[in-house]
Amino acid sequence: MILYLDGDAFPNPLKAILFRAIERLAIETFVIANKQIDIGQSKNITYILVRSGPDEADNRIVEMLKEGDLVITADIPLADRAITKKAYAINHRGELYTTVNIKNRLAMRNLMQEIRDSGMPTKGPAPFTQKDAHEFANQLSKFLTKYKKV
Repeated sequence: MILYLDGDAFPNPLKAILFRAIERLAIETFVIANKQIDIGQSKNITYILVRSGPDEADNRIVEMLKEGDLVITADIPLADRAITKKAYAINHRGELYTTVNIKNRLAMRNLMQEIRDSGMPTKGPAPFTQKDAHEFANQLSKFLTKYKKV
């Protein structure tokens, strides 16, 4: 299993959590973003900088992704593409996307986009909290315990 981090908009409080997991389990990791980010220096982490533009990082991740890999992203369309390739996806708040829930999340995201495009104001996502960081850490640990082959 290879871990892919959609580095665009990855919350700072999660960097140390993710880095410790990568190091502890020696997980091959690719951090892909259109701007430089740093979660730590390790022989297990490769940083890939892509051109700025819509979905450049997402497209690179999907291009590299194989069945059974893990993507960490808050981007629902990217998570859907990962699930379609029989990979796994976890968001920054600790939700594991699955074939059961991803289509509902994508439909809701698209509906909210249509509402915004029509000019109606909508609320953005709730602020990222310590509880979210805790949920992410728990989900990541649970996932890696189940799927990481050492």
